[in-house]
Amino acid sequence: MGTPFYRRTGLTAFVGVLALAVSAACGGGSAKFVDPDKSVVEISSVTPKKDAKDVPVTTELEWKIEKGELIDVQLLDPKGKKVKGDLAKDKKSWIPAERLEWGTKYSIKVTGTDKNKLDKTSKSTFTTMDKPGNFISASLFNGDGRSYGKAMPVIMDFPREFSVPEDQRASVEKRLRVTTEPEQPGAWHWFSGNHLEYRAKEFWKPGTKINVELALAGHPLGGDVYGGEDVKMSMNINDDDREIKVSNEKKSMTAFENGKSVKSMDISLGKKGNESYSGTMTVMEKLEKTEFNTFDEPQCKGKKEGEDDDCYKTKIKYAQRLTWSGQFIHSAPWSVADQGKRNVSHGCVNVSEKNAKWIFEFASVGTPVIVEGTGFELPAQDGFTAYNLSWEDFLKGSYLSPPGEGDDKKDDEKD
Repeated sequence: MGTPFYRRTGLTAFVGVLALAVSAACGGGSAKFVDPDKSVVEISSVTPKKDAKDVPVTTELEWKIEKGELIDVQLLDPKGKKVKGDLAKDKKSWIPAERLEWGTKYSIKVTGTDKNKLDKTSKSTFTTMDKPGNFISASLFNGDGRSYGKAMPVIMDFPREFSVPEDQRASVEKRLRVTTEPEQPGAWHWFSGNHLEYRAKEFWKPGTKINVELALAGHPLGGDVYGGEDVKMSMNINDDDREIKVSNEKKSMTAFENGKSVKSMDISLGKKGNESYSGTMTVMEKLEKTEFNTFDEPQCKGKKEGEDDDCYKTKIKYAQRLTWSGQFIHSAPWSVADQGKRNVSHGCVNVSEKNAKWIFEFASVGTPVIVEGTGFELPAQDGFTAYNLSWEDFLKGSYLSPPGEGDDKKDDEKD
């Protein structure tokens, strides 16, 4: 478990007390003899319970110590070898570095010490469950080693056909570990039973390094379903602090770098009936060349080109996706005369080809795009919407206490 605790044994305490007694007697004083077997430490509520069976292989060790403090925790395999692990940040539990073996008996040793430095050890055993047959693995949208803009959340999904039951979500969320350098408060938000996003309280600080571990191998996910393999990923946030703001009132888009405006350009947003969304969006993907084709959509099935203005097939340059429903920033040479004056698009942010190329090169996947004044709010999950929520509302989607306030929420908070 990393650096071992400094362990003061009962024998050491006894020798120290005896030496003190001899020294005091030579000086003409007196000393009270303390029996090292009379430690007042009380160790109770060790979890897993003594002789427990069918324990999940992702179990963590927990305990309660009264009249003293913890100095050592050990988990031993059947051969007496120490299992590697670490104390949790709150020092209330001990977490194995890797999942335990199926159908295996383990031993626990929890040692505490009292104010007289006298130790007491609680010993117990438990046996893990046999290997089940139903596994489901989670996945991360983010690319390992990739760099992103400051509004890129960590995005995690279970398969669409599966949903983690509410009574299991706190337990699952505890196994989703995110560390950042520099450290920043952050949390997970369950948008559904199979889709979660993690973000910092504010936008990520420039240059942040993010490490993610989905430590779910063998962990109960609800019913007879258990986590498949663990997943690890590291990503970086760009050093340059960039964001984009779009004003419907001014019909303009402005690029900011390190808090300063670097370029503004005329735009056209969605016309009546195809209004653009307002909210804090995130660049999701970048396509230098693509084609928009609405003839595959239900409302355009069977229609011919030119028959309906909302049904079209058009080659597009410098497209940057903002929503799953199809709102982009892109080159629109056909609407240059309208840009800066009126809204004529089907919901996208139209700009000239020259400006589209410039903003395409300026932005990254993860760059925030803040659209204001359209009167139509961005729907939840229509894109990477983590930063479209206030921090208070984002925390409502977590099944754990806010960062720095302990672990699980009370059970009745999610009932």
